[in-house]
Amino acid sequence: MSPRNASVNADMRRRSRQRLLEATVELVSERGYEATTLGDIADRAGSARGLISYYFPGKRELVQSAVHRLMHLTLSEALERPPVPTGPRAGEELLARAIDAILGLARDRPVLMRAHMAGLLQQNGFIQCAEQQRLAALLRQTVVGYGSADPDTDYPMLRALLMGAVVAQLLPGAPMPLARLRGELFERYGLDWESGVPPDGGPPGGTSRTRQLTQR
Repeated sequence: MSPRNASVNADMRRRSRQRLLEATVELVSERGYEATTLGDIADRAGSARGLISYYFPGKRELVQSAVHRLMHLTLSEALERPPVPTGPRAGEELLARAIDAILGLARDRPVLMRAHMAGLLQQNGFIQCAEQQRLAALLRQTVVGYGSADPDTDYPMLRALLMGAVVAQLLPGAPMPLARLRGELFERYGLDWESGVPPDGGPPGGTSRTRQLTQR
């Protein structure tokens, strides 16, 4: 039997790493961070326990990479969902979709996203892994499409606002409603409430969030 070539080996490593990331998302969503062990993740992924340390320095790094990958995939799917927006206000629709995608993850996977945010707030908690860099590039691209003249400043601000909204949505004992957080973000960026994926019902207060391009 001839040895596998380099491309086959690389593809096998990619798929093995992907299975670990997917298993991490599943288990932390089900059990939380503390109750999920690396052994559990390896078992769910069908991998050897030692393989995790080959790809990731530790559990915290694995969870962050897994969540950043999920966020990137969710955001990419939202931005590419047909019909793809066109015309002079396409950038506004894409930004609305991006906001809804991130807030939707906090709504749909609260246990996972709470664990993720808690990890980021620890000392040396923010990890610039490949998954995080792909997510950052896509968010920055969205800011550019929206019409930012200074994306290097506006992208970090959008990231900070989204992180703050996720924390507010998941705050134990005093969560903010998704619709209210969405309304504030949409108002800041001059987005129509009907853009993206509006939650059930009208905007907070029953007023329109529409702002014409001439008002920007």
